[in-house]
Amino acid sequence: VNGETIETDKNGYLVNIENWNEEVAKLIAAEEGIDEMTQRHWDVINYLRDEYISNAGNQPNMRSITKAMKSAWDDKKVDTKAIYELFPLGPSKQAGKVGGLPESRRKGGY
Repeated sequence: VNGETIETDKNGYLVNIENWNEEVAKLIAAEEGIDEMTQRHWDVINYLRDEYISNAGNQPNMRSITKAMKSAWDDKKVDTKAIYELFPLGPSKQAGKVGGLPESRRKGGY
């Protein structure tokens, strides 16, 4: 990215979250099949990054992500389907990957 090599693990997650920036995120998103990053994509990513960085490595589950996005978007109709439309391979893991966070070891679901 911009002439700099950024190290990832065998699953494509950044080794050092300090190497993350929006250009890196766009590159990872493209590799994940996400062609366009909308404001809603960034909202989910920024929420996950803030939770991880500010709360001792907390990686929210799907229920927490959905609740946070309902509030952030002031949209009572936001559900898990809406979040999966943004990150179809699993919002918690895929958004975390695009956000430069370590791979979540949680099983998924709620």
